[in-house]
Amino acid sequence: MAEFGGSGGAGEPDRPRSQRRTSAAGRIPPYDENAEVGLLGAAMQRAEQMLDLCVQARLSSDAFYVPAHRALFEAMVDLNNAGRGVDLITLGEYLERKGRLDFVGGHEFLERLQDNTPTAAHGEYYLDIVHEKFLLRAMIDRARQVIDHCYEEDENAAELLQRAEQSFFEIAEYRNTETTSWNELIKHTMEEIELILQTKRGLTGLPTGFRDLDNLLLGLQAGDMIILAARPSMGKTSLAMNIVEHVATGYRSCAGYRDQAARSVAVFSLEMSADQLVRRMLCCSARVSSHRLSRGILPRESHGALTNAADVLIKAPILVDDSAGLSALEVKSRARRMKARHNIGLIVVDYLQLMNYPMYAKDRQREIAAISGVMKAMAKELKLPVIVLSQFSRAPEGRHGSVPKLSDLRDSGAIEQDADVVLLLRRPIRAPDDPEHNAEDPKLSIVDVAKHRNGPTGPVRLNFEEDYTRFMDRADRVMPEEGAFDVGEASAL
Repeated sequence: MAEFGGSGGAGEPDRPRSQRRTSAAGRIPPYDENAEVGLLGAAMQRAEQMLDLCVQARLSSDAFYVPAHRALFEAMVDLNNAGRGVDLITLGEYLERKGRLDFVGGHEFLERLQDNTPTAAHGEYYLDIVHEKFLLRAMIDRARQVIDHCYEEDENAAELLQRAEQSFFEIAEYRNTETTSWNELIKHTMEEIELILQTKRGLTGLPTGFRDLDNLLLGLQAGDMIILAARPSMGKTSLAMNIVEHVATGYRSCAGYRDQAARSVAVFSLEMSADQLVRRMLCCSARVSSHRLSRGILPRESHGALTNAADVLIKAPILVDDSAGLSALEVKSRARRMKARHNIGLIVVDYLQLMNYPMYAKDRQREIAAISGVMKAMAKELKLPVIVLSQFSRAPEGRHGSVPKLSDLRDSGAIEQDADVVLLLRRPIRAPDDPEHNAEDPKLSIVDVAKHRNGPTGPVRLNFEEDYTRFMDRADRVMPEEGAFDVGEASAL
């Protein structure tokens, strides 16, 4: 199995990996010795401040190309972490005790370092140069690893390409990122609060198009992984695609959401083909039975309804990837490109158990845990909500009441742990021992918000039109408690 990655220096602490791997080519990797010396000199004068900046920039000792500079930086970090001052005397004593004083150039080098740095004012400038050279060497290192694995041919090209892309993207984690100040966070939050009060809209995330669900979740929040779980044939794909339609068409079919702008949506369908999804969405939007359509026994007026639905959906910015057997990393990679090219606002993955993670292919629980972790990381990285469909185990069928619980999520408890929101879908009419089974109410469907990391939980009742595979708000929908905010009513103001 090809593996890419590593920040350099592993196994040879006194020689960076980039130096080892490029010496045969006779080319010296990018580095700036003067900038490294300047940064170390600034750190000697203002250790606490400069080392904090290095931590913020994710600058480790591997960022120094000259081995002696790496050893000296490591000593500074060790002294600072121990709460000791960093100066000429403490550094010399520490390095001598570790047997590395001569390696860095002895007391003479430390004295020269101090004398040649009259001020630490330019320390941040030196840090940026050292960091930039480190990133260039990291890219060279990763590229050389990719070339080596291409010649080895120990896995197919598609898997190798995916790992190469992931390897290069990981370099971005070493970019210099600044932490947002507390003052800026407060100001940003107050701006959001003011906007809510002025517009009288309580929705802070992307609306689902179902008002009771939005009242509970306040929309689908950016960075959240939302698990939608159900037993087979309960309608989880239908519910997900209804939300996709609402988001991608600007909620034209939902009263109270007309002022919402359409957003691009990416759908990864590992179970159904793109043609099947499109036919289902057309029939759902037109309120036409797909079963009757397949048999060719639809009334004439249904053709007009399908044409109207096609006119609306053809403009919807929906991207469907129906590739079978995708790995979690492939999904993340493709989603990243869709975000860059189409600015997608929502991702739907149908469904989790059909993805794979080759590294843990022999351990299903670890594999599902890794897949779940990648989906959560994808939501956070791309800053958008990700709806991941999941199956239940058979446990609810063998339990009195047949009401699913979080522990019924199939294959791994990591799914429950990683998810920000877990929606458990059931249809009481399909389970005679369900507490809410009612033969006179066959349309009742319950979406139980079983986990909500940042808000309340509870059941949401919807109607499910089975002929059209469409979920809808109920006429007897539960109104918000006094003081709560109703999204639909607010949108009508």
